[in-house]
Amino acid sequence: MQDNSRWHNLKTADEVAMAAYQQILKAADQAIAEHGNFKIVLAGGGTPEKVYRLLAQADADWSKWFIYYGDERCLPVDHADRNSLMATRVFLEKVAIPEAQIFTIPAELGPEQAAKKYQHIVASALPFDMVLLGMGEDGHTASLFPGHQHQIDELAHAVYNSPKPPPERVSISAKALSNTQQLIFLITGANKQEAVNDWRSGKDLPVATINPTNPIDVYIDKDAYNP
Repeated sequence: MQDNSRWHNLKTADEVAMAAYQQILKAADQAIAEHGNFKIVLAGGGTPEKVYRLLAQADADWSKWFIYYGDERCLPVDHADRNSLMATRVFLEKVAIPEAQIFTIPAELGPEQAAKKYQHIVASALPFDMVLLGMGEDGHTASLFPGHQHQIDELAHAVYNSPKPPPERVSISAKALSNTQQLIFLITGANKQEAVNDWRSGKDLPVATINPTNPIDVYIDKDAYNP
């Protein structure tokens, strides 16, 4: 378990989403005041979707937001299982972020080509201001899975043989995801309990490879962790 983590134990997934939403808006105001823009990495999944629905109703300086994705599935651009499609439908198409400031992963090109293209985008973006991540029941985060080997210094990885379909994906690396001012994990649901306990006990899981300089904020509901 990372030493630099703050655990926020909340009752419900809705409370997790609200707490993360509030921290994101605060982080955006701070980043824009300090250097004129806000660079955020989005996650896929049900709890992040709740956060995005809240953000879609927010009053923010959207012209200064820059959007990136932690990972993407190698599927057609309009496929319902694309993380970018979900974020666009519930959030991005409802706010005034300039299209040129939304950097989707071109995963429809296949893992190798998409990862190479996204490495350049990530290199020009670092450091991020905010990274949002979830955690799977096997302890994976983004598309960094247990047992998979990647070059540590890559900024984005081609991912093959994902244990969850589809098998081919692209993921920002642990090194790049850790290069951020603030990092939030959103963890909800009883199926995450075992992975949470493994993580906290120091097991070698992909979530444990995310290690930014500043403290991690873990927002978790009572179903996922009830000490």
